[in-house]
Amino acid sequence: MTDGGQRRYGPLGTALVIIPTYDEADNIQPVVSRVREAVPEAHILIADDNSPDGTGKIADELAAEDDHVHVMHRKGKEGLGAAYLAGFRWGIDNGYGVLIEMDADGSHPPEELPRLLTALGGADLVIGSRWVPGGRIVNWPKSREFLSRGASTYSRLLLDVDVRDVTAGFRAFRKETLEGIGMDSIASQGYCFQVDLTRRTVHAGYHVVEVPITFVERERGDSKMSRDIMAEALWRIAAWGVEGRVKKVLGRGEGRTDERSDGRSHSREGDRESDRPGG
Repeated sequence: MTDGGQRRYGPLGTALVIIPTYDEADNIQPVVSRVREAVPEAHILIADDNSPDGTGKIADELAAEDDHVHVMHRKGKEGLGAAYLAGFRWGIDNGYGVLIEMDADGSHPPEELPRLLTALGGADLVIGSRWVPGGRIVNWPKSREFLSRGASTYSRLLLDVDVRDVTAGFRAFRKETLEGIGMDSIASQGYCFQVDLTRRTVHAGYHVVEVPITFVERERGDSKMSRDIMAEALWRIAAWGVEGRVKKVLGRGEGRTDERSDGRSHSREGDRESDRPGG
């Protein structure tokens, strides 16, 4: 719906924070407690991939004590993307209006959730961004920061998306956005899954806002990043980039032209010049 050429956004509805887990026994209780304190009205879905360290059992105990906590037990380690997609579908089927992605390890500060939800009042997708003014990273070596910044720049340029933190995994979607980007055709995982969601959302003409966050490296447990995930990301992003350029040459653009776009597909808190070149 529009008003004078500007999109009018409806109420958000209840938020569901989706937290995929695999061997996060040391982290899940503290992060759930922080989410409950930061956004008491929100619900939490722990999507556990049959963790051998007992994360699923701890999740069940948390759910038994709190009717805002729910658990999805999955058969095995099927990947981050599959866990989020299952969580999105569960959330939409159960009537949630906002679906939030958040890591179990505390690297995405739950205390930032109110800011993401406030920004979502005028957006279709809000990304907690490390690479916009005000965003920062704690406890990362320079080599990893260089790799992450490079991955976002590589993705942004190849896919023609004006989003600084394309690979970010701290996100709040309106359910209508997820319903409109073709979730059933998503097969990517890891970093590539986040890039896929970003490009689909931007190319569909939805309004994306980035808000700065402080990303804190996990203190307990092991990162799930691997060479296979990075390799998948590189070739899929390149393939999407080629596909997009071929469509443009053939005159079949990817973007929407309906009223979901307000003429500015992307903005940043503290940096409202959406046509500013990425750094």
